[in-house]
Order: sequence, then C-alpha cells, then structure tokens
Amino acid sequence: MGTKANKHRGRNRYHGRGKKAGRGAGKRGGRGNAGINKHRVMTRIKYMPNHWGMHGFNRHPSLRTVYVTVNVSQLEGMAKGNDTIDLTALGIDKLLGSGRINSALKVIVQEASSNAVEKVEAAGGSIVGGDDDEWEEE
Repeated sequence: MGTKANKHRGRNRYHGRGKKAGRGAGKRGGRGNAGINKHRVMTRIKYMPNHWGMHGFNRHPSLRTVYVTVNVSQLEGMAKGNDTIDLTALGIDKLLGSGRINSALKVIVQEASSNAVEKVEAAGGSIVGGDDDEWEEE
C-alpha cells in the first residue's frame, strides 16, 4: 500500500481514491463501447468514422454472372503455334478485346466481346461460338 493510501486510510469514505475510482469501470467511463454516442462521441468521430452504417453492396451469389476471361493479346501465347485454339476446353468462358493479335487463329469460345471479334477477324482469324451467338452479326 502506498504512502498516499496510508494517509487516507480510515479518514474518509473514499480512502484517497476519489468518488468513482475503485468501483469497477467507473473512472474510465464504462467498459467497451459504453458512452460512444454520449461522452465518447468525439472519439468516435475522430477514430471510427465508418463505425456505423452499411458499406458497399454485394449481389446474391445466385444472381451473379462470373466469367473466366482471357484477352486477345494472350491468344498467340496460348495457341503455341497452332492455328486453332479451343478456349472452352481450357475452361475459359469469354474472350475480351484488350491487346493486339497478329496471327490468324480460329478461336472456339462460348462468348466474346464485339471488340475481340473485330480484332480476331481483322487479323484474318475467326471465332466460333456456342449455341447462342448473340455477339455475331447476321
């Protein structure tokens, strides 16, 4: 026991600790998030600006359409010298039009963007799609 505590021992009802200290979490203003909208509101505003509310939005997984994609620029490396490449057999769903292609390739893929179709056909190749060819012009 310290000297100050010894001096106050038995002389008053608080024994040198003050009114609230020594009664659980009183002196620190409560435990956990107690008082976060009252006496700790400035702490919340300063250090926890995004503490409440909704953040972002995620669609239900049953409503999502997630494609495994590849770009036009990657086709020549994947073909390895062949003139035909079957992307559906490789597990790729969609062909996107980023990059350049120089060789004429016949690409078999379920879906392709219109930009990818233009680039492959401009290089002298062709794209063969699945059952529903929505992106091909008739």
